[in-house]
Amino acid sequence: MNETKLLIGGTDVASRSGATFERKSPITGQVITRAAAAGADDARAACDAAAKAFPAWAATGPNARRKLLQAAAAKLREHGADFSRLATEETGATAGWGQFNAFLAASILEEAAAMTTQITGEVVPSDHANTYSMAVRQPAGVCVGMAPWNAPAILGVRSVAMPLACGNTVVFKASELCPALHRLIATTFVEAGFPPGVVNFITHAAADAPAVVEALITHPAVKRVNFTGSSRVGRIIGELCGKHLKPCLLELGGKAPFVVLEDANLDEAVAAAAFGAFMNQGQICMSTERIIVVEKVADEFMKRFTAKVKSLKVGDPMQGNFPIGSCVDVKTVEHVKALMADATGKGAKVAAGGTGSGGAFFEPTVIDGVQKSMNIYSEESFGPIVGVIRARDTDHAVELANDSEYGLSAAVFSQDIGNALTVASRIDSGICHINSATVQDEAQMPFGGTKSSGLGRFGGKAGINEFTELRWISISTKPRHYPI
Repeated sequence: MNETKLLIGGTDVASRSGATFERKSPITGQVITRAAAAGADDARAACDAAAKAFPAWAATGPNARRKLLQAAAAKLREHGADFSRLATEETGATAGWGQFNAFLAASILEEAAAMTTQITGEVVPSDHANTYSMAVRQPAGVCVGMAPWNAPAILGVRSVAMPLACGNTVVFKASELCPALHRLIATTFVEAGFPPGVVNFITHAAADAPAVVEALITHPAVKRVNFTGSSRVGRIIGELCGKHLKPCLLELGGKAPFVVLEDANLDEAVAAAAFGAFMNQGQICMSTERIIVVEKVADEFMKRFTAKVKSLKVGDPMQGNFPIGSCVDVKTVEHVKALMADATGKGAKVAAGGTGSGGAFFEPTVIDGVQKSMNIYSEESFGPIVGVIRARDTDHAVELANDSEYGLSAAVFSQDIGNALTVASRIDSGICHINSATVQDEAQMPFGGTKSSGLGRFGGKAGINEFTELRWISISTKPRHYPI
């Protein structure tokens, strides 16, 4: 049993009400974690603690902040096995996914550490003589980071790393589906020596989410909000932030198109499509959801792709090294089954998979002949299922790729790089990869989407812009003349 508490002002505390909630393993159904269930008062207390710690942290030099972030990265690597174990226990992920999460999360902290000396400004020419005008970036204040369960270490660390590098203090709101794993992130900051109140952590029961989130966003000290999760919840958070005039960074849902042109290397395309569609059981915002293949090569692609998918074995990650583990819950399996039933009822065919072994386990599934009338054409599955859509030609493939409310990640496969670049430029998405999978992440890259996939960008210098205040400061070196 994993027992977790809140972290407020550097102290481990129970919720003020004493309430807790339980997280059950999607694999065994047994209670795996008991966590403190924060309420609105706890959320406000965490924001108060962050506000109290802000002046000293904002005044801390960039190299001191860098050393602490590097120390946190080292601590996170030390806990790699613990992150992997908790990812399996709380979300059903394979050990490999948990290990990769810990590796990339440490890289995100190291990249944030490198950014502490890159928070620069500029001198802007002034119309007034003897005047220096500067555009200066300064810490914004308290930042709230809200992270999901699906890439728990990566997205949890990402929600706070750049805000801390920029001199902000943070309140990290965990997912109720992986409270122990997210609490371990907060623990690494404590172990690294961060001052009390710089990093605060809360988790809550699902029923309390609206009250807790509203308390966080409306707190006067909170100046920035970032959220990674569904587009449905992201809209609610965006509306609340807009009402209170607080900038927010939203990284939301996706329906990533994977475009296979007629001159593509099919073996490479098959390998990338299988990885993109089924890594972490398809529960990644960048997961390949739509394979759009030009008709001329569609049959051959499908022959190779279905053979690859059928080779991916599903199993209990606690019992062996399986490429496909458990979905996060039975609801995900039910959603996948509903998408499959709707598509086949309207004329599509199951080319691979289509069955489960009980509970939250389900085979990687390929649906061929997807049409616009089918739910799988437009709805995010967030599970181990992918639809195949056949395009007449390149122009039709681009049209299909853009026929979505989402615009996070995309991929184009072609051996004509010039043409592939042209196609990539025509696809409306924040990210597009040529001859590689839709699922990719690097700490230094500008990460985010268009349309219903969100607002703003994590990563590198783009992240600095999200978590700092840009100010105009001028210095007059001689007396000014004024008209009155």
